[in-house]
Amino acid sequence: MNKIWLKIAAVLLVLNLSGCGYNSFQTLDEEVKSNWAEVLNQYQRRADLVPNLVNTVKGYADHEEKVLTEVTEARAKVSSIQATPELINDEAAFAKFQQAQSQMTSALSRLLVVAENYPQLKADAGFRDLQAQLEGTENRVTVARNRYIQAVKDYNIAVRTFPNNLTASMFGYKPKPSFTVENEKEISKAPTVDFGNGK
Repeated sequence: MNKIWLKIAAVLLVLNLSGCGYNSFQTLDEEVKSNWAEVLNQYQRRADLVPNLVNTVKGYADHEEKVLTEVTEARAKVSSIQATPELINDEAAFAKFQQAQSQMTSALSRLLVVAENYPQLKADAGFRDLQAQLEGTENRVTVARNRYIQAVKDYNIAVRTFPNNLTASMFGYKPKPSFTVENEKEISKAPTVDFGNGK
């Protein structure tokens, strides 16, 4: 009988210490989910640009088969990953997603570098439009990722700090994965997709 009372007292103590911690976790978790949805939205926008970009480049530089294939394969890999809301609770799946997006970024960069060698392609109005859309999308991806990173930071701080960590433990809230930088030099460079508009 004493053990039951001790457990009840422990639960009441945890709830008393954490105050409204449960509601805070609900709010923080929803903020992470909302920001994650925006990250996915922007990555999807980028992936949707790829077929048109590849076809436009192919029209002027179809012998650049290796680069065109790399971009197409990177897009296929990104599309094959089920980017569900649960992905942000699975560190291994999140790392796989991040790696696929990183490969897409690299492949697009190589494609755009190749395009620099074709003045007629750079002068093509359709290509310039796609280039501007890609640049805008890359900027939106950066903003969305930064918002997600901040939301995860706030959530993870709540999960790890006392007394919220007691509530987190009691209700099964665990830290969420965030984006990492594989190459520290790369974070200091903004993605460049500007070709000087025919210079």
